[in-house]
Order: sequence, then structure tokens, then C-alpha cells
Amino acid sequence: MTKEELRKLALDYHSQGKPGKITVKSTKSCRTGLELSLAYTPGVAQPCLEIKDHPEDVWKYTARGNLVAVVSDGTAVLGLGNIGPEAGLPVMEGKAVLFKSFADIDTVPLCLGKVFNEKGRTDAKKLIEAVEKLEPTFGGINLEDIAAPACFEVETELKKRMGIPVFHDDQHGTAIISMAAILNGIKLLGKKIENCRFVVNGAGAAGIACSRFYLTAGARKENFIMCDSKGVISTDRTDLNEQKRFFAADTKLRTLAEAMKGADIFLGFSAPNCVTAEMVKSMAPNPIIFAMANPVPEIMPDVALAAGATLVGTGRSDFPNQINNVLGFPGIFRGALDVQATDINEEMKIGAAQALAELATMEIPADVKKELEAAYPEDAKRGLFDTPAGIRREMVIPKPFDPRVVPHVARKVAEAAIKSGVARKTITDFDAYEKSVAERIRASRAN
Repeated sequence: MTKEELRKLALDYHSQGKPGKITVKSTKSCRTGLELSLAYTPGVAQPCLEIKDHPEDVWKYTARGNLVAVVSDGTAVLGLGNIGPEAGLPVMEGKAVLFKSFADIDTVPLCLGKVFNEKGRTDAKKLIEAVEKLEPTFGGINLEDIAAPACFEVETELKKRMGIPVFHDDQHGTAIISMAAILNGIKLLGKKIENCRFVVNGAGAAGIACSRFYLTAGARKENFIMCDSKGVISTDRTDLNEQKRFFAADTKLRTLAEAMKGADIFLGFSAPNCVTAEMVKSMAPNPIIFAMANPVPEIMPDVALAAGATLVGTGRSDFPNQINNVLGFPGIFRGALDVQATDINEEMKIGAAQALAELATMEIPADVKKELEAAYPEDAKRGLFDTPAGIRREMVIPKPFDPRVVPHVARKVAEAAIKSGVARKTITDFDAYEKSVAERIRASRAN
């Protein structure tokens, strides 16, 4: 398909019929006079009064418990940059489609304007003040496509101020999914995370958050070399923000090529084709390459493999080991909402990563295999779904359309929320809960 053909298909997809990709659908009938009086006046006064007297009943009488706001100011839209809130709205609508399709979560995309400084960048204080006022309506906040470094302050402060989960997916979604892939990758290659040398190219929201998250799994900060557009982030640089200074290395290395010599793992959140075959050849034996720039990765998988990479992943669906955030946020929010969590904390994020890592090692049941074959016919032809239980080099993380993903992630997240004390509700039978989530999603897709 040519670029022009794709452009036309995409524009037609978004404009034909009702413009956009989402609508509002009532969950209750309103076809008779009685139903009208129950949906609105005078009947609606009854749940209002119940909530007034018992605020916790808002979860019982409203949609809040299954409602997430996808909030953006359009300053860091993936692959497009600072295009503004109006231009970012199709992306947020797309996120709403994924929430509903994968986890039966209702979502409202909110692209906020007038939250910028004089340079057209995010004014963290303005964005924080706008978002915190949304709390009475939503069960969770998904922050999206907000530029660094403001995004770090926005999420940190909102988590302090709000009593519902606030989750910046650009940071933590990628971190969770890539960590699952790393855990399985190093297990496959017989390496230990505490001994692995990491090179991270890209010091924005994703690069910083991923690196911090790997530390929770045992990676050592002294084994990280992080690069930005100016080269290696070293202690002798004077142009670093707080987040970059945390990873500043006491080193004489200056370029990405120098940094990659002897490294075990390369993670890219940067620019296309900035890694060469020679750089891969200079890495430690059996290197891992996760090149996640989109749509063109830092190095193409075939080039990396030919140069000696043992395990390769990208952000694309047409290559093995897709680091796709849809593996994370639907199940994470499903689990958080189902226990009415007040936060998405480190324990819950670790639970999500462990769930993904576990799934990738499991044998694929016949009914799941059938769904995977329909979603990924080329992979099916290569026999990717025929292998027995165990880590598969071309599938160290599950496929996004594996129907087990959201239920298993939701289970681990809910369990971690309860154990860590941020859940308002409890679950006693997690096997039954995981099964109920799977049934709920199937029913939602059938409607």
C-alpha cells in the first residue's frame, strides 16, 4: 500500500458516516413516559439524594466506576510532536476505541487548550488545575501525549491531589510492556538483569520512566548510559533537567556509538535509523535490541539480526515482539477500576509486567490459537502459535489480540492493589474474577 493510499483510507475511515470514532450509548432504555421520568426528572432525584447522604454510592448509581478520561494537551503526540489539542483529538478518540474494544471501559477523550506557556509548551500548573477538577466524574485519568519535562510534574502532582488512579501511559505503559519483554529475554539468554549494561537512546517521558522502572526489577543505575539528541548524558553536562540528572553517568563516552560498545540491551525511544549494524556488532554477546521509534525504528529488525542481535522488538505490528501499549493500559485500568483503586502504584505496575511475562511462557490453548491465527495470519503460517509452553524468541511478550491479556493483567493489577492497600473493594476469588473479565469483554465485543 502506498503512502497516498493509506492517507486516503485513514481520512475516509475517520470522516465517513458519523465523523470521528466514538459515540455515547445509553445503558438504560428511555422509550416510555415512565422510563423518561426514571432517567431524568423526577426519578433522578432519588440517586442524587442517596449520593448526597452517602458519597460512596456514586459508584453504585452512576457510570463513574467504568469511566476514564483520556487527557492530553497535544504537545507530544507520538510521531507528530507538538500539534495542539485539536489535532491530537483523533489520537485520543483512538485511545477510547482501544479502551472499549479491549477492556469494555468507557472513555471520554479530553483535549485541553489554554494550558500553555508563552512558548506554546505545557504549563504544568494550568494543566494540573484543569485536570484535578474532573475527579467527581471519572474513575481514572489516563494522561496522554504531554511533553516532557512538564509531564513528570503533572502526573506527580495529580497523583497527590486526586483520589483516583492517574496514569501517564507514555511513561508507564511502555515501561511495563518492555520490562516484561526484558525479563523473558534475559531469562531466555541466561543473563541476569543486575549484570546487564543498558543503553537508552531518548530521554523523554518514555525513556526516563522505562529506565526508572527497570531499577525496580533489579537493574543497577550505574549500568545505564542514557543519550539524548546531544549525545551521552554525563555528569559534566550543565544543560540537564532533574530527570536527566538522575541518570547522568560519570563517563568520558560522548556518542551513542561509543556507548553501545559492550552493552547487553539497547532501548530506543528516539529517531529512525540512528543505530547501525556496526553499533550492534560492538555490543556484548547475544544483545537485545528494542528499537521503539515509530513508524520507523532506530534500526530495522532484519538489519539488527543480521548484525548479531539475538532478540529484537519494535513498536510495529509487522515485526515480532511488538512493544505496544495496548498490552498494558486496558488491563491495568480494568483491574484498577474493578477494585475502585485510589492509585496505580509501583506494585500494580510490576504486577502488570509479571502478568505479561507469564502469559508469553504459557501454552496457547486451541480457542486462543484460533483467535490469534485470525488476527495474525502470517505469524500463523510460520507456526508461531504451534510451539509448546516456554519463552519464544519471536514472542517474548504476548500478542495484543491474545484474549487472555486483559483478564490476566487485570487480575494481577487488582491483586496488587488489594495487597498494597489502595483498593476500596476486595476480591476473594481471583480465578473467578479473571474468568468474569474475559466473559465481560467477549459480551461487549458481541454487542
